[in-house]
Amino acid sequence: MRRVITVTLALVLTLLGVVAGQPTRLLAAEEIRPAALATQDLSLKQAQAVVAAALAAAEEQGTKMDVAVVDAGGNLKAFARMDGAWLGSIDIATTKARTARYFDLPSEELGALSQPGGPLYGIEVSNGGLITFPGGLPLKADDGTVIGAIGVSGSTVENDHAVAAMGAAALGGPNADLLSSLPAVFAEKSGGGAASGGVLGH
Repeated sequence: MRRVITVTLALVLTLLGVVAGQPTRLLAAEEIRPAALATQDLSLKQAQAVVAAALAAAEEQGTKMDVAVVDAGGNLKAFARMDGAWLGSIDIATTKARTARYFDLPSEELGALSQPGGPLYGIEVSNGGLITFPGGLPLKADDGTVIGAIGVSGSTVENDHAVAAMGAAALGGPNADLLSSLPAVFAEKSGGGAASGGVLGH
């Protein structure tokens, strides 16, 4: 009888130890759970403002452009095809925007790195196809975080780049710096660039 009591008492004490240890283990598991990333994205209103500014710049140039804006995930957010703009430029504009967002670089900078003998030679065949000439630019929040991109196609690459820069500058902040790389004629037409905060804050 004493042996049965001893075994029973040992089992009860073991169970109590297991039960007492469970909340500690659960608490420890909760403490090491990783937190989600805080992300920023382009709003529809911002995307539409970028497209509108790009279309106004193309009108000033006298060119007919396709303008695509993608969000932080590289998904199409806003698009416009001017009357008479080339059908083939629909895909080119969208691909320029995706290229700029996927690598957070102006599309021509990726192009410079992907020339024969360059460190990224052949990259344009990745990601379902990239475009590595001018006309794609990242869009940035005030803190420099890339929140999307613009792609423009329909004229010379110089004109495509200028229209993309004018569109991006509508967001203000670091995007307005893109205007400094434009020929003087475009900077003058833009009034010297967007004010801090641009047409829309984010």
